[in-house]
Amino acid sequence: MGSLHPVPQVWTPLLLKFSSSSPSIWTLFTVNRPFLYKQRYPLLTTMAVYTQGRLPVSSPNGHKLAPKREKMELETDAISILHEKIRRDHGKREATRPAMDSQEADMYIQLVKEQQQRGLQKLKGDRECKEGGVFSYKVDPYTLRSGDYVVHKKVGVGRFVGIKFDVSRTSTEPIEYVFIEYADGMAKLPVKQATRMLYRYNLKLSDTSAWERRKTKGKVAIQKMVVDLMELYLHRLKQKRPPYPRSPAMAEFASQFPYEPTPDQKQAFIDVEKDLTDQETPMDRLICGDVGFGKTEVALRAIFCVVSAGKQAMVLAPTIVLAKQHFDVISDRFSKYPSIKVGLLSRFQGKAEKEEHLNMIKKGDLDIIVGTHSLLGNRVVYNNLGLLVVDEEQRFGVKQKEKIASFKTSVDVLTLSATPIPRTLYLALTGFRDASLISTPPPERVPIKTHLSAFGKEKVIAAIRYELDRGGQVFYVLPLIKGLEEVMDFLKQSFPDVDIAIAHGKQYSKQLEETMEKFAQGEIKILICTNIVESGLDIQNANTIIIQDVQQFGLAQLYQLRGRVGRADREAYAYLLYPDKSLLSDQALERLAALEECRELGQGFQLAERDMGIRGFGTIFGEQQTGDVGNVGIDLFFEMLFESLSKVEEHRVVSVPYQSVEIDININPHLPSEYINYLENPIKIINDAEKAAEKDIWSLMQFTENLRRQYGKEPYSMEILLKKLYVRRMAADLGISRIYASGKMVGMETSMSKRVFKLMTDSMISDVHRNSLIFDGDQIRAELLLELPREQLLNWIFQCLAELHASLPALIKY
Repeated sequence: MGSLHPVPQVWTPLLLKFSSSSPSIWTLFTVNRPFLYKQRYPLLTTMAVYTQGRLPVSSPNGHKLAPKREKMELETDAISILHEKIRRDHGKREATRPAMDSQEADMYIQLVKEQQQRGLQKLKGDRECKEGGVFSYKVDPYTLRSGDYVVHKKVGVGRFVGIKFDVSRTSTEPIEYVFIEYADGMAKLPVKQATRMLYRYNLKLSDTSAWERRKTKGKVAIQKMVVDLMELYLHRLKQKRPPYPRSPAMAEFASQFPYEPTPDQKQAFIDVEKDLTDQETPMDRLICGDVGFGKTEVALRAIFCVVSAGKQAMVLAPTIVLAKQHFDVISDRFSKYPSIKVGLLSRFQGKAEKEEHLNMIKKGDLDIIVGTHSLLGNRVVYNNLGLLVVDEEQRFGVKQKEKIASFKTSVDVLTLSATPIPRTLYLALTGFRDASLISTPPPERVPIKTHLSAFGKEKVIAAIRYELDRGGQVFYVLPLIKGLEEVMDFLKQSFPDVDIAIAHGKQYSKQLEETMEKFAQGEIKILICTNIVESGLDIQNANTIIIQDVQQFGLAQLYQLRGRVGRADREAYAYLLYPDKSLLSDQALERLAALEECRELGQGFQLAERDMGIRGFGTIFGEQQTGDVGNVGIDLFFEMLFESLSKVEEHRVVSVPYQSVEIDININPHLPSEYINYLENPIKIINDAEKAAEKDIWSLMQFTENLRRQYGKEPYSMEILLKKLYVRRMAADLGISRIYASGKMVGMETSMSKRVFKLMTDSMISDVHRNSLIFDGDQIRAELLLELPREQLLNWIFQCLAELHASLPALIKY
C-alpha cells in the first residue's frame, strides 16, 4: 500500500489577504512536492497557488483525510450561505417552475387583475367604496374609540385620542381635528385629511419606531405575495377537464332538500353548479358559512353531479366524529340511489373491513369515500377521483394541507369552513380563490348568548343546572385530556344523579363511538370532552357549552366550539372561562375580545378577518402560518396589496441569456496541481460546471453541492472559479448583460426599470451594498471606498448580486 508524502516547508508566506466573504487568511506559497500517492503520480513542477486551509485528500482505500474544520467551513463560506438564502427566499417551487415567455406573462397579468377585481366586488362590495379603481380600506374617524390604534400612511402607528374643534393657523373658523398620540408627541389632522390617510391597526402596539423600514418590509412581502398569487392562478388556468353534464336528475336530487334555502345558499348552489358544468378549469371554491347554515347541502349537490358522471368523490373530515356524521348524512341522502355506494374509512373500522374498503376504492366499487386524514395516505389508490370535499381545512396539519393542495392540480375541490384559516381567507379576499359566502342564518336560528369571565365553580354549577332544568344537555370542553377526570369528579359531586361521560381522541374507537351515540340519543346529559367535538356535531338538545381555559384555544376553534350549541330554535348559552386575566397574553385578550364582539349569527367570516389581523396571512406556499401584516396593519396591508396588483406589470424583470453576459474583470485562477490530480476528470468537471450555470441557478447549486460531497471543500482558486459562474448566472437572472470595473467604480449594464431597482434595493439586508448602489439610466453603478484587488472585487460583486438576487421572488419573471 502506498504512503502519503508530507508537504515540505520550503517557502514562508509572502502575501496575506483578508477576504470580504470569509474571515480566513489566504496564503500564497509554492509547493515543491504536492499531496501525491507515491506509486500513482509523477512529480509535478513547482507552481504558485492560492489555497484556503488544507486540501481534502483520500487515502488509497478511498477514505477521506479531510481536516476536521471542513464541515464548519462549508457551512459558513459565501457559496453555502447563498445556497441557504436561495432555498429560503425562492422556495421549492422555483426549482421546478416552467419557463414562461413574455406573451404568456402579458396574458396572465391581465387575467389576474380581472380576477382580483371580480373577487373583490363579490366578497367586499358591501363594505368598501371605490376610489379610482382601487378599493379603499381607510377608516372613518367617527367610528374610532379613544385608545384605538391607527396607522397614518406617512407617519406610522399611533393611538387615537379623540375628535374636537380647534382653530387653524389660516382661519378664525374652528374646524374638527383628529388627535393622534405618538411616542414623541401629539399630532392633529383635519377630519377630511384623516379620512384619506388613516387606517385601522388591529394589533397590539409593540414597536412604533422605524416606520419607513416597516412599511418597506410590508411592501416587499406584498410583492412576493403578488407573484405567488399570479403563479398559483396561472397554474390553475392551465389545468383542464371536460365540463360535467347537466341532467334532470340533479334537479330531482336538489328537490329532496327539506328546507327552504336562504338567498345565500341559493347563490352558493348556483356558483358550484356553474363551476362544475360550465368551465373546463377544475373547481377550487371555498364555501364560508356558520355551523348549521347549509354548507353540507352545497357539498351534497356537488357530489351528486360528479358521481352521476361516473367519477368518485372523497369527503375529508378532521376528526372521526365528524367523518362518521358526514357518512351518516350522505348515506341517508343517497339511500334512494342504490347504484351509488358510500364507504367510510376511519379507525372505527377493523383491519379486515379497512382492507376491503381500500380494495373497493381501487377497483372503483365505492363512489363516495368519507374519512379522516387516512384518506390522504399512500395506500389509498383512487380509481377515478373527480371531487375532493374538505371540511374545516384549518383543523388539518401542514403536511396534510400540502397533500390536499396537490389534489387541486387534477380534481375539483370544494372547501367548507365557518372560520377559514387566514391563508384561505386571504386567497378568497384577493379574488384568487373562488368563494361563496353564506351569512344569512336559517329563519329559526337565534344568536348564542356568550359570557366571558373568570372561572368560578358556582358559575359552572348554576349554568349547568339551568340547562338541565329545562331538559337540555351540556358540553364541557377543556384544552387537554389531562384535566378531564378532575372535572368529572367535581361534576359527579355536584350532580350525583346525572349521567356524565368523557370523550377524547385517545379513547378506543368503540368506546368513543358508543359515548357519542349515547350523547346524541340524550342518554348522557353532560359530555366532558376535548375539542374533538369542535366540528360537525349536530345535537339539537345540547344548548349550553362551557369552555374552560379559553386562552389555550385559537379564535377559530372557539368560534367553532360555540357553534356546537344553538342548533335549534331554543336560546343557547356559551360560557368562556379563563383562570386569571393577568395571566393572559395580549393576543389571547384580543382573541377573546373579538369573539365577544362577533356575537351575531353568520359572523364567522368577519371573525376570520379579525384572526387574520391578529396572526397575519402566512405564505401561500410552504409551512409558515403567520405573515408580515403586523408591520403596517391589515387594512393598509390590503390597500397596498391591491395597489400592487393594479400596477403589477411595472414589477417585471427580463432575464438575459447566460452566454450573453460579459464579466470584464481580468481574473483567471489557476487550480492547484494536487487538486487537479485529485479530481477524477478535471476537464469534464469544469465543463459540467459551465453547463450547470448555463441552465439555471438550481443546477449550479446542485453541481457545487455534489462536487463538495465527492471531493470536500474546494481550494480557494476553485472557489473563485465557481464564484465567477455564480456571478454570471445571477447577472443573467437579474437582466444584467455586462459587469465591469474601472478603478474604484463597478458598473453593471441592465435593462431593468427604476421601480424594479428600487424594490430590489429595498429588499437588501446589507446597508453597505444598498448605500453604494446608484441607478443611472441603463446602468447600476457602485463607488467603492478603495480600489480592491481582483479577487476581493469579485467577492464584493458576488455578495452584491446575491442580495439583489434574493428579491427575485417579488418580481414577475419571463
